[in-house]
Amino acid sequence: MTSMFADVDANGNPNPETFFNFFKLFPIIMFLYTGLFYGWFWSIANGLQKFIPAENRLKLKKFRIFFFIPLIYILFFVVIIGTTFYGISTGDNAVGGIVGKMLFVILPLHLFSMFCMFYQLYFTSKTIKTAELKRKVTFSDHMGEFFMIWFFPIGIWVIQPKINRIVNGENTTDKNV
Repeated sequence: MTSMFADVDANGNPNPETFFNFFKLFPIIMFLYTGLFYGWFWSIANGLQKFIPAENRLKLKKFRIFFFIPLIYILFFVVIIGTTFYGISTGDNAVGGIVGKMLFVILPLHLFSMFCMFYQLYFTSKTIKTAELKRKVTFSDHMGEFFMIWFFPIGIWVIQPKINRIVNGENTTDKNV
């Protein structure tokens, strides 16, 4: 992204083909980021269940369903975006019309996918706090974890050490840790 914007700044009138060449990497970057992010969710939600007392274990069925819906949507979205950029770079104007007609499908899928992602944040944060406290928790108990996971790059620095302490059997409720 930096080199794209540097090209705009240096040339004033950049070559559009340069932009489209960079966007060919978009599906690969999106795939890697999504795979890491969702893999982390999956490992927390499933992996921490064994650290929760049996009477307080969370049901994974809805989480697993809502886990795969955004993944399928993101894959669908990456294909649509990739096709659109490819069509624009080759001068095929018919691609834009197809994407415009698909807006009626994309918008509801996008909104439902967003709901599923928020459920994943909710379930993952609830799993962490339930494993930490070894009891049923309310949203106010795991609200901090919810927002730290939502703001992923920053929150992971606080969340992952807590998960490591849970897995290692250390006391995570002690404020001096």
